[in-house]
Amino acid sequence: MTFFEHLSELRKRIIYSLYAIGIGAFIGVYLSKYIVTWINRPMLKALADAHLDPKLIYTHPAGNLNLVLTVGVYFGMVLASPIVLYQLWLFVAPALYKHERGAITGFMFSTVFLFLAGISFGYFVTLPYVLHFLVTPGPLFMVHDLTPMISVNEYFDLILLILLGMGLMFELPVLIFFLSLFGIVTPKFLWKNARYAILIISVVAAIVTPTPDATTMLVFMVPMIGLYFLGIAVSAVVTRRRERRIGAPAEAR
Repeated sequence: MTFFEHLSELRKRIIYSLYAIGIGAFIGVYLSKYIVTWINRPMLKALADAHLDPKLIYTHPAGNLNLVLTVGVYFGMVLASPIVLYQLWLFVAPALYKHERGAITGFMFSTVFLFLAGISFGYFVTLPYVLHFLVTPGPLFMVHDLTPMISVNEYFDLILLILLGMGLMFELPVLIFFLSLFGIVTPKFLWKNARYAILIISVVAAIVTPTPDATTMLVFMVPMIGLYFLGIAVSAVVTRRRERRIGAPAEAR
């Protein structure tokens, strides 16, 4: 393909991706009231467990509308992500070797799966710990003459930080896969520097964790450390195949 043919192909893939995002956003806005109810459930449970009024408020006249539209757009992007990744695949696949196509296909499926797994872990495991601590922080942080009036929009910002943060953290094996694919890191290097990686993970968990208690920080740290060692196993497989491929004759496209 010529340069302009590449541009035309890229334009077509971008347009299809935008169509998918637009349709996904439309579906997301239509379903957003049900999604908001699902998102609010952990907060309402935390308030009820603390013997407080299980109610969320909004403080701006357009607060409810803004929440519905924002949740709908985010959900639409999640719905459209497989199609967007597929369009990306259609654009780059003709330029790849056979073994590279298999690697990229596995990358796309792994990326979506790990991201959704991270969001699920954040919602079902991390979020209850965080909300419980924020609503009932204990005698050290509790001020008894204050009554919480939690804005649903600010709560959505918090839950978005936690869920997206966990989703991105779960992409660590994919990052290690790519670094190993291009020979930037090796399993030996990752294992040798595991102590430094754990230190960095601890610092990242301390920054990302929205609460100062050690339990919530450990909830963030443990899966990240487990994913790091999973990444070492992925790196070992990728490096072994890469060394075999370098030693073997080049494959046909």
